[in-house]
Amino acid sequence: MSTTLAKNETVQRKWYVIDAAGKPMGRTAVEVANLLRGKHKVDFTPNVDCGDFVIVINAKEAVLTGKKLEQKKYQRHTGWIGHLKETKYKDLMSERPELAFELAVKGMLPKNSLGRNAVRRLKIYAGAEHPHAAQKPEAWTQG
Repeated sequence: MSTTLAKNETVQRKWYVIDAAGKPMGRTAVEVANLLRGKHKVDFTPNVDCGDFVIVINAKEAVLTGKKLEQKKYQRHTGWIGHLKETKYKDLMSERPELAFELAVKGMLPKNSLGRNAVRRLKIYAGAEHPHAAQKPEAWTQG
């Protein structure tokens, strides 16, 4: 029994659009991460970057379930002593929903060069409009 392994030169990348309006952010982020990795493809190879481009629209209308909107916090450190900055997701979703969605997807990708390259193929927009019509993206409906 032979196994087909993908090579970087033979990867065919497609463009997909996912509408996040009214869907839980985490479940949508799982679908996006799987598309970015290429796990939906027949010739998926874990050590080869074989994922597709993903456009997420309506990120501001994504839903956080439970009490995450009030209790969950985004923390970052400036590098100076005692400068830990915290932002509640209620504020983050109202001001920068693209960042909140990117953080959710980024946490589900591998922490190496494959994950860094996959994040570059992710395009997130708060509204319903995106400037990638020339790439002829397909709507992703599975899930």
